[in-house]
Amino acid sequence: MKFDMHTHHSRCGHARGHIRDYIEAALRGGLQVIGISDHSPYFGEKQDQAQPLIAMAKSEFPRYVEEVLALKEEYRGRIEVLLGVESDFFPQHAQLYRSIYDNYPFDYIIGSVHQSGGVSIFNKKRFRNLSEADKIREKELYYDLIFQSAKSGMFQILGHIDAMKGFYPAFSDIRTEAVEKTLRIIGEAGMAIEVNTSGKTKDAGGWYPSDEILEMALHHGVSITFGSDAHDPERVGDEWELVARRLKEIGFDHWVYYSAKKRMAVPL
Repeated sequence: MKFDMHTHHSRCGHARGHIRDYIEAALRGGLQVIGISDHSPYFGEKQDQAQPLIAMAKSEFPRYVEEVLALKEEYRGRIEVLLGVESDFFPQHAQLYRSIYDNYPFDYIIGSVHQSGGVSIFNKKRFRNLSEADKIREKELYYDLIFQSAKSGMFQILGHIDAMKGFYPAFSDIRTEAVEKTLRIIGEAGMAIEVNTSGKTKDAGGWYPSDEILEMALHHGVSITFGSDAHDPERVGDEWELVARRLKEIGFDHWVYYSAKKRMAVPL
C-alpha cells in the first residue's frame, strides 16, 4: 500500500495547485491513501492571516476542512482521502490550538516546529558567528520544542524533526543528547515521525530525518510514516520506493499512516 501523509495547496500562500490536484496526482502515482495537511493558521495572532505567504487565514480554516471532507466523499472507493493539518507548535498557544482542532474530525495532525527562539528554523543567518556552545544551545532549544510537542498529546505525527539542517547542513554534526532524549519520549508517547523527502529542495539535500536519527528511532520503538511535504502536485509520493527500501535496510519492517486517529500498520 502506497500513501503520502504530508501535502499542501494554495491556501498556505507558498504552494501551487488546489487540493483536487494533489488527489489526482496521487491517483496517477498509484497511491491508495493521500493525506491533505496544509499549514494551520496562526491562531495565536490577532490578524486573520498573520503570515500570508506561510499559513492560511483563520477564516479559511473551516472552508479547508469542508473542502477536504467533500473530496473524501467524492473520491471514496477510488482513493482514501484523509483530513489532516500541519500544525505549528507554540507552547504558549497550545491549548488554544487544541480547543480549535477538537471541533473538527481530523484523521491526524502533524506537529511541526517551524520557529525556534522566535526565528524561522530555515533562517540562513541563525547560525552565523555563533560559538560551538551557542550552536549546541540552539539545537537543544529546537529539540526541546519537539520534546514538548511529543508530550502535549496533540499530535499523531511529528514533522521533519531535523529540518533545521535545511539551510545549515552542519546542523547534523552538532552533538547533543537532546536528540535521543526527544526520540525516547516520542517512542513512549506512541507517536510517529515522518520521513519527509522535501529536504532535497533545500541546501541539505536528502531527507528529514538523517539515517542516524532513524536508527535511534528504531531503537526507541518510534513508528515511521511517509510525507513528501509536497507543495506542488508533481511531488506527491516523491521517492516513496527509495524511502521504503532504506527503511528496510535500517531494520524497520513496517510503517504507518493514520485514519480517524487510529494507527494503521503497513508492511514494508
